[in-house]
Amino acid sequence: MGQFIIPMVVMGSSIPAWVSGAQEVDKVERWGIFEVSLEGPSDGNPFVDVEISAQFSHGDRVVKADGFYDGDGVYRVRFMPDEMGVWKYVTKSNKSELDGKTGEFTCVEPSSGNHGPVKVRNTYNLAYADETPYFQIGTTCYAWAHQGDEMEEQTLKTLETAPFNKMRMCVFPKAYAYNENEPVYYPFEGTPLKDWDFTRFNPEFWQHFEKRVMELQKLGIEADIILFHTYDRWDFENMDAESDDRYIRYAVARLSAYRNVWWSLANEFDIMPAKKDSDWDRFFWIIRDHDPYQRMRGIHNCRKWYDHTQEWVIHASLQTSDMAGGIRYRRQYKKPVIYDECKYEGNIPQGWGNLTALEMTMRFWLGGLSGCYVGHGETYKHPEDLLWWAKGGVLRGQSPERIAWFRDFMTSGPAFEELEPMGDDQGHYLLAKPGEYYLAYCASPDFTFELSGDKPYKVDGVDPWNMKIVPLGTAQPGKYTLSSSDYVYRFIP
Repeated sequence: MGQFIIPMVVMGSSIPAWVSGAQEVDKVERWGIFEVSLEGPSDGNPFVDVEISAQFSHGDRVVKADGFYDGDGVYRVRFMPDEMGVWKYVTKSNKSELDGKTGEFTCVEPSSGNHGPVKVRNTYNLAYADETPYFQIGTTCYAWAHQGDEMEEQTLKTLETAPFNKMRMCVFPKAYAYNENEPVYYPFEGTPLKDWDFTRFNPEFWQHFEKRVMELQKLGIEADIILFHTYDRWDFENMDAESDDRYIRYAVARLSAYRNVWWSLANEFDIMPAKKDSDWDRFFWIIRDHDPYQRMRGIHNCRKWYDHTQEWVIHASLQTSDMAGGIRYRRQYKKPVIYDECKYEGNIPQGWGNLTALEMTMRFWLGGLSGCYVGHGETYKHPEDLLWWAKGGVLRGQSPERIAWFRDFMTSGPAFEELEPMGDDQGHYLLAKPGEYYLAYCASPDFTFELSGDKPYKVDGVDPWNMKIVPLGTAQPGKYTLSSSDYVYRFIP
């Protein structure tokens, strides 16, 4: 079997004490994590001097996974098996003591609640690997994993009853309004604020970060991991190209085996002066070429948009308040569209953070009726700057319960992927399975559309704010005109 410290099968990183759910050494559930842990050289700089990977084989299929150095002479290779049965592996390294180590394990049935990673289905929609639909209800807590255990655990407690199934979160700490505190850990060895050795990662930081990713997974929440941002007083955004690339590969090696990981290359990529457009292309390519699972990949904009039509972009991650444009973005990009930032519910002076709860709620409905997905954020002023959007903690707004009602409404009807957006980009919203189901909303003057078939329709008024469905009578097949914006209208034969 080779020189193992401890060949461990886990649901997350194997050795730290926070891990729970470890199984027998030779068994791992489908879409779980199998980890090979090896003892190797600690002299010199193992982060740059040592290369390690493993080839995992299942029948004729071979999957390569890169490994990483985790400090104290420990090297790890993590792998997510996606097929049941016996998997064999062999390690590859430029160091003899790490090379050619072999073993095998059995991939067994997934546990309850494990539906696998999220993938694109039918061009515009999302589903888990086991075909369970995934209706994205996101939120943003950029620096929640940098706030210390008490605050971070409060965030996790809040998420237990919140409606969200995706969290946008930064790898690097953040320095910006309402977020001026120093983090507990730093990603590189060195001395704050700017005396870093970008060739040496800080394992304590990464062990803590992946712990939080795993805790989100246990809550059924996807971790949308933001690799770069410009809100930085530590110079992480100004690394040279070699350090950027090494950092990305290290993050991919450590985190890609977690089934709930998504990759977001940046928050507001276009306002990072140290990076050129060609850098972002290269970053996408690195992830594409080194992530064996092809996790969801996107990039978030400020003013200028990345070309989401590129084949290496898996979903379009948008910052815009143009909810009427959703139907146009779908047609333009021909992939899932996620309004990851359409402004936030709150009362701060900045224009991006003072939506009313009603406005935040309605943006979920308008995005959904356009065949898109939407993300939430909350920015209520607090004497200690404890804003959810920045640090997590507790939710203070009124939209989350209404977003939960929206989620339940949308997932209790016909499958989202079976519904076609048939409105326009002028404020007329229509999501329909013609002849069977229509949802319509009119945000601009009268909207006329066709109810097909030969049977009358039951008409309901859906009240997003009061979370009620009000019967409004019937409608005959043929043309129907909406002239009121009081309700989202539902038509069922």
